[in-house]
Amino acid sequence: MALELNTLDHWDESLWQQMKPIYEEAFEHGAKPERILKVMLERRLAYMHAAYDDGELVAMAFTGLGDSPEQSALIIDYMAIRKDRRGRGEGKLFFELLRDWAVLTYDIAAIIIEAEAADTPENRERIVFWEKCGFTPTSYVHHYIWIPETYRALVLPIDPSFAVADDGESLFRQITHFHEQAFRKKWDDSTAQPRS
Repeated sequence: MALELNTLDHWDESLWQQMKPIYEEAFEHGAKPERILKVMLERRLAYMHAAYDDGELVAMAFTGLGDSPEQSALIIDYMAIRKDRRGRGEGKLFFELLRDWAVLTYDIAAIIIEAEAADTPENRERIVFWEKCGFTPTSYVHHYIWIPETYRALVLPIDPSFAVADDGESLFRQITHFHEQAFRKKWDDSTAQPRS
């Protein structure tokens, strides 16, 4: 099985129309509105990723870079596999493509993702998936002021020297800053993250 990764640093409406059904199905709750996703790309905060199997779109993701001055991290904001393609190992393969792209492009030290913390079968299944990808859940549970769900960070160190010195709260400072930049009404272009 082989997937082909396509990564864009700008909004592509045609690609979004292909990705949108996967996004809406996977993220019924807690998904960013389309206009915010566009803003994230316009502000150079995020990337659009699509994975294809023989030309057929099977997975999508939005990622961004954390803002830690010490070590760079990739934040996976959204990642989903088409429902009819789940259970085939393509989710793990897609993740590995994203990981390899981030390492080659940005020499990242770690990958961070947040997952709903409520103890439900669906959330446990997601955590198990990320653990199979090499992630470690942190114990800190974060409460956003604008949504009722609680979240837990998971981290995958890439650089052996990367360490989380607390219970995961520091990871949420990066995640929260990433979200705040996306929702900020006024934008200063001088704060945009550089692209290489």
